[in-house]
Amino acid sequence: MDVKLTALAAGVLLIAAPTFADEVAPADVVFGEYGEVEASLTGAPGDAAAGREVFAGRRLGNCLACHQNSDMEDQPFHGEVGPMLDGVGDRWTEADLRGIIVNSKNVFPDTIMPAFYVNEGFIRPREEFVGQTILSAQQVEDVVAYLMTLQD
Repeated sequence: MDVKLTALAAGVLLIAAPTFADEVAPADVVFGEYGEVEASLTGAPGDAAAGREVFAGRRLGNCLACHQNSDMEDQPFHGEVGPMLDGVGDRWTEADLRGIIVNSKNVFPDTIMPAFYVNEGFIRPREEFVGQTILSAQQVEDVVAYLMTLQD
């Protein structure tokens, strides 16, 4: 296992996040005809509890900024830009959700949802974030696992 070091805007070393040998690099993600990503990005199952934290985290996924989610009624400021996510685990497969999180523009071309596991092809306003993804491969898998728990 290698260690990937991530820096904050202030140049302070913050996190030493493990990267695994079988982790799929952003440029190597294989999308299906409809934007789905069948293969896990890590080869390890996602952790729904960790995914819930990423989903709610204002400095991580920040999904609540755009989506409502009844499972998180205790959290303030649910957005109304994206669709309600109640029952999303019934409406989409893991592969569909993984594809949407990795790069939602492959599924919804006009969406304002960011591509959470893409590290090139756009302009980063801050130099220290050039070449980095918003979420790690494991965080993507964790969010997918959490979303799969949101069933009617």
